[in-house]
Amino acid sequence: MSACQTCGACCAAYRVQFSVYELDDAGGTVPASMTEPVNGATCRMRGTGEVPIRCVALTGMVGVSVGCTVYSQRPAPCRELTEGSYACDKARARHGLAALGDDLPL
Repeated sequence: MSACQTCGACCAAYRVQFSVYELDDAGGTVPASMTEPVNGATCRMRGTGEVPIRCVALTGMVGVSVGCTVYSQRPAPCRELTEGSYACDKARARHGLAALGDDLPL
């Protein structure tokens, strides 16, 4: 099991903004119903534009057991954030979780 499935910190730490061209109603895959507009070219996942941050697609409890209801349709910022990266470890620290960067297998 991936550490991501017990973490979810990134989904409750970062604003997830991306191009409107990723939306399903524009030919992409991200469900438009789960987003809100930022400007004419950019949108974001609902729940990531206010504090406390929690993406609308996140299920479960951060640091215990989580899931993403749109995992196969998630936007580019979510696909690009990798387990154990600096951004991952920073999000984990915001939620009082230990860093993964040094613990990942080579």
